[in-house]
Amino acid sequence: MSTHDPSAYGAAIASRYDELYGEAELETDETVALLHRLAGSGGTILELGVGTGRLALPLASRGHPVTGVEVSSAMVEALKTKPGADRVNIVEGDFSKIRVPGRFRLAAITFNAIFALSSRREQAVCLQNVAASLQNEGCLVIEAYVLRPEQLSPGWCVLPRMVAADHVELQLSHYDHATHRIVRTLVHLREGDTTLTSVSDTYAWPGELDLMAEAAGLRLRSRWAGWSEEQFDATSARHVSVYELNQGHDASA
Repeated sequence: MSTHDPSAYGAAIASRYDELYGEAELETDETVALLHRLAGSGGTILELGVGTGRLALPLASRGHPVTGVEVSSAMVEALKTKPGADRVNIVEGDFSKIRVPGRFRLAAITFNAIFALSSRREQAVCLQNVAASLQNEGCLVIEAYVLRPEQLSPGWCVLPRMVAADHVELQLSHYDHATHRIVRTLVHLREGDTTLTSVSDTYAWPGELDLMAEAAGLRLRSRWAGWSEEQFDATSARHVSVYELNQGHDASA
């Protein structure tokens, strides 16, 4: 049986991450704007799965004290080479296990990072640690994809994930209903270049994340289909969910 390695994805893709995932495709400006507003002026921010600093760096430049947790040393090294990296407090380690000291106005787990954890238990513990790290008026933001109906069928499913004139990403996925594991191969096609990356996720439906959050002492405040606060409905391919502390619940217990 293979052992889950949470740093494998970063090790495989860190050197090309920024090249493959441009800011426009990931709606970085919209993401930063919403996180900035939710954190409030100068609010402290905890980002779990900070990666190469796509969000942490612009948020720090807006005056937020940012702490970023990242399990991949390759991603951390890529982040450290960027201008402004000295403004980000980088904590290297598995964010399912690390409880960062201090209290934060905002915690963020974006771009499906919550699914990188190897089990429901790790996801639940992660949310418990986040809840214990939030200020009284703080909130947690999770961005994650929602499985489409065709991905629930037996066998492999092929979906275009990103289509541009010079860059296409295809996602080949297989979902195991019994284990909630979804194996994905991400195929990036560009002129004269093909990149393949394998990802293994522990999928959770939005409602399941809500239940884990509730057990951690959090409650759902808002849910959108994107960073521009688009309405979330049954056709949405992803969700951006905002959780706040459930007053009266002792999250530090």
